[in-house]
Amino acid sequence: MKKQVLTLLAATVLTVSASSAIAGDAAKGKAKAAACGACHGTDGIGKSPTFPNLKGQKVTYLEKQLKAFKSGARKDPIMNGQVKALSDADMANIAAFYSSMK
Repeated sequence: MKKQVLTLLAATVLTVSASSAIAGDAAKGKAKAAACGACHGTDGIGKSPTFPNLKGQKVTYLEKQLKAFKSGARKDPIMNGQVKALSDADMANIAAFYSSMK
């Protein structure tokens, strides 16, 4: 029983550590999101009804969408080009930035 508890505790610690390691940095995301502001607004509110609001969206949703555009699973000629050069860290940071907006 003790071995099972220790194994579960170790797995929990590793999961929490891994989650913390991949969390985005909103300050770095703000710098990377400068180009995003042209359509999505510097305040996270889309400049037209065709551009979605990003302000306050869930970080996991935003990151998932950026990755989908980069992989080509989600198609949009503008967004596919915009995310092409972004690293996973860049996408996590941008997602953290827009998610942090209230």
